[in-house]
Amino acid sequence: MNSIVILGAGNVATHLYSVLQNSENTSVIQWYNRKLDRIQSVQNECLITDDLKALVEADIYIIAVSDDAIADVSKNIPYQNKLVVHTSGSVSLHDLDKKHQRGVFYPLQTFSKDATIDFSEVPICLEVDNKTNLPLLKTIAQSIGSPYYRVNSDQRAALHLAAVFVNNFTNQLYRIGHEITESKSVDFDILKPLIKETAKKVETLSPFMAQTGPAKRNDKKTIKKHLKSLDKDIHKDIYELLTKSIKQTHGKKL
Repeated sequence: MNSIVILGAGNVATHLYSVLQNSENTSVIQWYNRKLDRIQSVQNECLITDDLKALVEADIYIIAVSDDAIADVSKNIPYQNKLVVHTSGSVSLHDLDKKHQRGVFYPLQTFSKDATIDFSEVPICLEVDNKTNLPLLKTIAQSIGSPYYRVNSDQRAALHLAAVFVNNFTNQLYRIGHEITESKSVDFDILKPLIKETAKKVETLSPFMAQTGPAKRNDKKTIKKHLKSLDKDIHKDIYELLTKSIKQTHGKKL
């Protein structure tokens, strides 16, 4: 059984703790966070600490803290030549202290503490500076039922950037849609089947082929009507920018 220490108590760390602790092949033997009250609830399941100097020896240390804190946390792990990985999409492997065996265990998914996550739907992006450590990371990914991919730092950064577009920006568009329906006292839930079908289509079609709507059709009358209906200037700007992008993609005259 692979012993694991988790460092951090944010959304990713919380979900990883749960799935790793419930796996037959892994055991979280210690959980570190600088604020102990965030992890107090698991003190009967594993060791907890708010002191990096008190970390115990383990097979792997998983750093799941804010990007800006990764380098400092790795530097202060009181062991050398241990396998230390971070979970960030945008931080280089080489930001980890070079006294360690370094790696990345990046779960490409959106995490909220109160939302249940099925890790069979969470691809894990793996990177190591020593290929002998790759089998261990693969084993851990397999133990939680996740598909895994070996990607380098540049590829992972591209995936993270793309994820901001398909997840964070898309969610903000949901929020704008919610504001628009609220302004007319329409139930946003009416749009949810459309949201699901849009996501479902790209499982079998490329985003290019899946595109529909007034911008692709170059339906100037509808576009003009939509812009007139929008109350907020920022919503108009977003509508116009995305319309322009779709037109350029599909070869329509601007």
